Amino acid sequence: MAVIVLFLLSYAGVEAAGLQVLFGIVIPYLALVVFLVGVARRVMNWARSPVPFRIPTTCGQQKSLPWIKQSKIDNPSSKWGVVARMMLEILCFRSLFRNTRVGFDNEESKISYKWEIWLWLGALVFHWSFLSVLIRHLRFFLEPVPACLKFFESLDGFLQVGLPGIMLSGILLLAAALFLLTRRIILPHVRYISLAADYFPLFLIIGIAISGIAMRHFTKIDVVAAKQLAMGLATFHPVIPDGIGGVFFVHLFFVSVLMAYFPFSKLMHMGGVFLSPTRNLTADTRASRHINPWNYPVHVHTYEEYEDDFREKMIGAGLPVDKTITDESPQGEKE
Repeated sequence: MAVIVLFLLSYAGVEAAGLQVLFGIVIPYLALVVFLVGVARRVMNWARSPVPFRIPTTCGQQKSLPWIKQSKIDNPSSKWGVVARMMLEILCFRSLFRNTRVGFDNEESKISYKWEIWLWLGALVFHWSFLSVLIRHLRFFLEPVPACLKFFESLDGFLQVGLPGIMLSGILLLAAALFLLTRRIILPHVRYISLAADYFPLFLIIGIAISGIAMRHFTKIDVVAAKQLAMGLATFHPVIPDGIGGVFFVHLFFVSVLMAYFPFSKLMHMGGVFLSPTRNLTADTRASRHINPWNYPVHVHTYEEYEDDFREKMIGAGLPVDKTITDESPQGEKE
């Protein structure tokens, strides 16, 4: 309902009220400011959080005795091992690839674990296609368009079906977002833990993908005018050219809402994964002792002092003591 309201608000605001300046210039700039300030504040807050101890999540053998084989990526003891682990996690979602689903066996009613690959595949397609769409849209903000960007766009649109050609990244983004949404609705245990904050960005991204595909293949906006608006925004000399339909402003408004919503949502895992102490630390607790540097000095009542205070009562109660009363005598004789 929120996404539908946003669609009606932007489309009616442009087509009926003529608020092209508001939805084409003011709101995108405000969304960019909120995005940059919000992301910077959250990242700085995470960066200032003390992490004195090694708390990486591991699923392999830690570096130990020489004849015991270490899992250098799952349980890294060196910086290069951490880098390899982070790269596999960020680029390939390695931990999600090993995801398992628990359930009951239909025949014997026993708990069984099954390899769940579809979530990993859907997430991988979703994120990589989203990145491809972002890279492809850089052509609207650059003039002349770099040759590498043209080559990337030709790879994305190698499937020449119709005119203009189909961009695979847009189709895959829409398909992956619909898969993640359907999975969240159909699976009972996932639906049970889902909140509005989990559905809203999915519907918003689906709206962005649908409006983008609609502009390319159905409504046919003026691409030159759209690039003129994008270049004006990038160079801080914004203009509203003629010939841009309402669907374009809906698309731009959805993107602006997603940008403004980004720092306050779970989407911030994009920046948080780099600062996660469960991923970016070495597991060398056997080789090094990690002491919290933020601990301030406090007086510790040691056991020796405790025994000195209550030795007679401990002996009277039959409790063992390290030193007896005669141990404190000058002769040092024991009972």
